[in-house]
Amino acid sequence: MKKLLLVVFAALTFIACSKNPYTHRNQLLLISPSQEVQMGLQAKEEILKKAKISKDPHYNAMVRRVATRIAKVAEKEFHPGFKWEFYVLESPQVNAFCLPGGKIFVYTGLLKLVENDDQLATVIGHEVAHAILRHGSERVSMAMIGNLSKELLAKGLHISGSKWGPLFDLAYGVTAQYGVIYPFSRKFEYEADQLGLYLMYKACYNPYEAIRFWQKMMAQNKHKIPEFLSTHPADKNRIEALRRYIVKLLSIPRDC
Repeated sequence: MKKLLLVVFAALTFIACSKNPYTHRNQLLLISPSQEVQMGLQAKEEILKKAKISKDPHYNAMVRRVATRIAKVAEKEFHPGFKWEFYVLESPQVNAFCLPGGKIFVYTGLLKLVENDDQLATVIGHEVAHAILRHGSERVSMAMIGNLSKELLAKGLHISGSKWGPLFDLAYGVTAQYGVIYPFSRKFEYEADQLGLYLMYKACYNPYEAIRFWQKMMAQNKHKIPEFLSTHPADKNRIEALRRYIVKLLSIPRDC
């Protein structure tokens, strides 16, 4: 049984590894694009059952205006074939997200913070980039492989069902979280920042407003924690990376 599990584990890892066409990085993907879209649809329905949709005409017009331009660039440049939908949710959270399949949600808390369409394009471009890069599926796939790895290791060490089981679970969880999950999450953020900046730039928004937006976010973040303990990059590191991306962007032509 152990040998069979090892063979299955190795086969799954080999089959699921593919090179992302945009970042040129190997990705572990155990979920098909169609499954991913279906997961996004189910998540959307669950969100809409619980969340309060904002009826603010200014906020809704702003999100639709910016998201439509970003989505047009995404379809033209990367052809994800998403069915785009845009929602504004009533919440003080300073956040936004894009589900697989192109379902974009923006909280009113974030809309109160942004000063213009360019800053909102920073956020929406970033979230759309996560969807295009299939980061959600990659996270789920990593979790699936992680659980299988844990089971194999526990059996190999004869820990399953022993008194050492809880301690092993804790040690494995901490190691996976800080050694794998957090570093990859930060990598995903940097990738989404870079592709998101490209999307907003090609949509004719001012990329320098991305720096201004993240400077505002940094000023808001009063409870800073070390980067290695976070799923997101440190604000100052993120801003410096954005500056480098912008220098490269300015040589790319666009129709504005």
